[in-house]
Amino acid sequence: LISWLVFGMLYPAYYSYKAVKTKNVKEYVRWMMYWIVFALYTVTETITDLTVSWFPLYYELKIAFVIWLLSPYTRGASLIYRKFLHPLLSSKEREIDEYIVQAKERGYETMVNFGRQGLNLAATAAVTAAVKDFWLLSAVFLQST
Repeated sequence: LISWLVFGMLYPAYYSYKAVKTKNVKEYVRWMMYWIVFALYTVTETITDLTVSWFPLYYELKIAFVIWLLSPYTRGASLIYRKFLHPLLSSKEREIDEYIVQAKERGYETMVNFGRQGLNLAATAAVTAAVKDFWLLSAVFLQST
């Protein structure tokens, strides 16, 4: 886990920072391709961890793959991005954009409905507590007189 964090996240994050700081467009593009591929890898890894983590040397292969992705010699992330991801995303871009717009709209509606339900629950709980307290206080007051 530590080596995955160092090689997969910290090292690329630091060099991404350097690319942004120096405004080196070539390095910026390189690291953006890495992060796009790494995001896909992370999603895939979540599924494969549940299904094939029993495979011998599975974790070692994951670390080797991440090193291959970020190595300036193999340029694995660039290769995967240019050969597979860019063509795939380009062909599906309109569909993905439409799905995101729909999800945002549904997300907003869901949050509004959730907020309404939360306020209704809070109001109901407050009224119920007030009524219970009123009857409890009334009973105590009547017993004391």
